[in-house]
Amino acid sequence: MKKTNGELLRDELRGWKAWEIAWLFGSCAVIVILSLYWHDTWMGIVSAATGTACVVCTGKGKLSAYLFGLVNCVLYAIISCQAKLYGETMLNIFYYLPMQFVGLYTWSKHMNEDTKEVVKKHMKLSGRLLLAASVLLGTAGYGCILRAMYDAMPFVDAFTTVASVAAMIVSVRMFAEQWWIWIIVDVFTIYMWLTAFLQGKENIATLIMWTLYLVNAVIMLIKWEREAGKNERAAV
Repeated sequence: MKKTNGELLRDELRGWKAWEIAWLFGSCAVIVILSLYWHDTWMGIVSAATGTACVVCTGKGKLSAYLFGLVNCVLYAIISCQAKLYGETMLNIFYYLPMQFVGLYTWSKHMNEDTKEVVKKHMKLSGRLLLAASVLLGTAGYGCILRAMYDAMPFVDAFTTVASVAAMIVSVRMFAEQWWIWIIVDVFTIYMWLTAFLQGKENIATLIMWTLYLVNAVIMLIKWEREAGKNERAAV
């Protein structure tokens, strides 16, 4: 039976702990306040705030993550294009944007009826090895393409792009391993945007956004590993 909008909203608001609510609103507030202080653009502020809300809701396992993700994808792609980070631009427009719809549909079919969160699980060892090999090969190939396009940081941009593609697939399939990948991606992306910021580009909100992404990834890694392990033990 199809749920009404009111029922969907209640599901999204259900099960939040006090610290999770504080983290969601606190991290978004930090983005907005510091960005206004450094006179960032409205586009940078909205992109960063919706992106932060997206990753927090993803960690919580809520469908609303993909709604915030839609807004973030479009705005972040424009910002990346302006900074000549074409790998990031293409990643968001041609991959992240359509994947928001895929993720929304897939997660909606695998929600825990008690917690109203997506069911979390682990990958097999063979899947992990295949994932690592794919990221390394993809980075080498895409880095050469971006270098030919005069990308500002071709192989760093290529790695963050390819690893993000992999992490999104893992995320949509509800595997806890996504957070290990996101942590590595976040570190490299922070370096990339910090370099751009030090060169005088107005993207402080984007830099703060990725820093919060890293903190969130560490927090959610612990949460997903614990809950995936609990689900596996319950299935035995």
